[in-house]
Amino acid sequence: MTGLVIGRAARPVRRGRPRRSRVALAVGGAVIVGWAVVAAFWPHLAPYDPGLQDPLHRFAAPGPGHPLGTDQFGRDTLSRMLAGARPVLQVAPPATALGVIAGTVVGLIAGTLGGLVDEIVMRVLDAIAVFPTIIAAVLFVALAGRSVTVVVLVIGASFTTIVARSVRAATLVEREKAYVEAARLRGERSLPLMLREIFPNVATTVLVEATSRFGDAIFAAATLSFLGLGQPPGSPEWGASVSDNRAWLQIAPWTVLAPALAIASLVVGTALVADALRNRWEAP
Repeated sequence: MTGLVIGRAARPVRRGRPRRSRVALAVGGAVIVGWAVVAAFWPHLAPYDPGLQDPLHRFAAPGPGHPLGTDQFGRDTLSRMLAGARPVLQVAPPATALGVIAGTVVGLIAGTLGGLVDEIVMRVLDAIAVFPTIIAAVLFVALAGRSVTVVVLVIGASFTTIVARSVRAATLVEREKAYVEAARLRGERSLPLMLREIFPNVATTVLVEATSRFGDAIFAAATLSFLGLGQPPGSPEWGASVSDNRAWLQIAPWTVLAPALAIASLVVGTALVADALRNRWEAP
């Protein structure tokens, strides 16, 4: 005998998404961990000194002695690509952490307090957002000189506005829920309300933002180095390597493709992790 179930219609079971998310998380995580290992141990992995010049073997094509060929100075492209992972990963994590922490604090305050505080914070964020990152980098480099700290500050500041908007939006949703109202009725003040009640429920948003911004930080660091605002010319950093060798693209394309593909692999790996986390926590 069959009965009737009255209520919301059952959603179709999507079996493919969890599997795809797990695969994307595994692949993206492996890429990130792999490059982190390279950044930490590249002196033991590189077949040559990345700064060693060999004029007799300029523009050597990829082969047994040099798997990825050599550049205009006879420097080994593979060794420079491996060495270039460290400068990138010296910038991306602290820049991401700076942007995510500052953006989370600002977004929580604006979303929880609301009213005039929210209006002022959002207008300040709007003013910062319209200021181009490249112009800010030029200004900071002119004032403080070229350094890793300057690049971290510029990238972190540009991420603060993005993260703050996402966290604020999530906070506004949580603020209207019954558990927050109950906490207010219990007499909880704004700070405990943010830390104990709201933040744990927006932590997934923060984590997804952190992963997404990490990929953006890698690309931004490489872009600033390409423009001469990050690592100095001659550095094995990937963006600087692309900039140094772009004039020889027709003669020796491997000198540009190797660092460009390294950037792409790390950015794509980070994007896979971010998408997997977003799908895992997405509302059904």
